[in-house]
Amino acid sequence: MKSSIYVVDVDRPDTWTRYRNGLCDTCMANCCTMPVEVKLGDLVRLGLVDPFEAEHEAPKQIAKRLSKAGLIDHFNFKHEIFTLARRASGDCRFLDAQTRRCTVYEKRPNTCRKHPQVSPRPGHCPYGARSTRPPATAPDN
Repeated sequence: MKSSIYVVDVDRPDTWTRYRNGLCDTCMANCCTMPVEVKLGDLVRLGLVDPFEAEHEAPKQIAKRLSKAGLIDHFNFKHEIFTLARRASGDCRFLDAQTRRCTVYEKRPNTCRKHPQVSPRPGHCPYGARSTRPPATAPDN
C-alpha cells in the first residue's frame, strides 16, 4: 500500500508547499536542515559571541574562533555572513532531535524568524515527510 505522505526534497524548492497558518504545528522541521546564514547580531543574541567581542574584534577573527570551535561552517568576508555548523545528520545544532522543535526559539536568528517569507522560494516551505536520500555530504559506505 502506497503512503499518502508527501515527500519533500529540501534542496528542490519546486517540491515545497505554499505556507499557511498552522502548517508548522505538524511539521518535522525540514527548514531546520537547510544552511542558516546569520549576521554578527544573531550570534550575539544566540550567545555564541560576547557583545564586547562583537564591538571590538574584527569579524574575520570572530569567524576564525567560531570555525575552530565547530560553531560555523563558512564565513563570507565580503558580506560578513556566517553559516552555522550543522550536526552530521544535517539538522541545525539548535534543533531538538526528539521533539523536532527549536531549543533557542526566542533567540533564533533573523533568517529563521523571516522564514518562509524570505527563502529560496518565498511564501513556501519544505513541509512534508523527509526525503530518505542521504545528505549530499554523507560519506559512501
